[in-house]
Amino acid sequence: MTHNSTTFPDREMRNFLSQHRLPTEFRSTAERYYLPLAERLPVYRSGKKTLFLGINGAQGTGKSTLADFLRVAATSMFDWTVAVLSIDDFYYTREERETLAQQVHPLLQVRGVPGTHDTDMLRRCVERLHAADTGVEVPLPRFNKAIDDRADESTWPIVSGPVDLVILEGWCVGTQAQREAELVRPINQLESDEDADGTWRHFINAQLGSDYAEIFTQLDKLVFLQAPSFDAILRWRLEQEEKLAATSAQNASGLMNKEQVVRFIQFFERLTRANLATLSDVADIVFSLDETHAVSHARQE
Repeated sequence: MTHNSTTFPDREMRNFLSQHRLPTEFRSTAERYYLPLAERLPVYRSGKKTLFLGINGAQGTGKSTLADFLRVAATSMFDWTVAVLSIDDFYYTREERETLAQQVHPLLQVRGVPGTHDTDMLRRCVERLHAADTGVEVPLPRFNKAIDDRADESTWPIVSGPVDLVILEGWCVGTQAQREAELVRPINQLESDEDADGTWRHFINAQLGSDYAEIFTQLDKLVFLQAPSFDAILRWRLEQEEKLAATSAQNASGLMNKEQVVRFIQFFERLTRANLATLSDVADIVFSLDETHAVSHARQE
């Protein structure tokens, strides 16, 4: 579609802050860092029918908020059609993960790590979005975490082509496979106790180097929301659980105590630490976050 304006209306900003229940400080972050990124999207597109943008960030970094901000901004400023995909919506079904756990490793029952996503489904969806012509409808898969299974297809949102921008966000988007030597030693108690022979982490790494890499290499640009440390990510996750507990009914199911959160985060620790060490050199746009989740500085092309 045509580039109509480069002005992001104030009412759109106010609506965005309200809908996402964001603090007033987010406005300055958006205006200083995220809006300039949105304004450069036509440059990044550079004549392509569809721009394919990836967003990587650990838990608590705000990747879904950034993805939706870019969607709203591109729609408002350029009259673009935007499809936002979360890699979380492409998990294998519970039954498929149960089979994977039986055939490869029990830890693969837990969704989250590379190898627990249906990459064929993701690849087909991205291809359909790129190819969609006027009037062609493309359903966007959704996963229902409450039931730990794929949502009914009747609930999936529909995007009509042509699609100007596809955003893929997720904690492992753009993550690169590790070297074999890096897989030898366990890095936490989960790996020591439940993956002593390395079967689980080697499987994850093999998936990253093959099926996931085929998708990630198609990204036109990669944005990295860089947390200050892995300790900060753990603390943010614990704080999130405490807030949920404070606002939930007594004995609400699904909440985790500190020990459960620590174990859960260990599923993602290896690759999260690797991303913190190396992904800033790979990504095209890097937003460095401070201990309060706010952007402290940025590197943009």
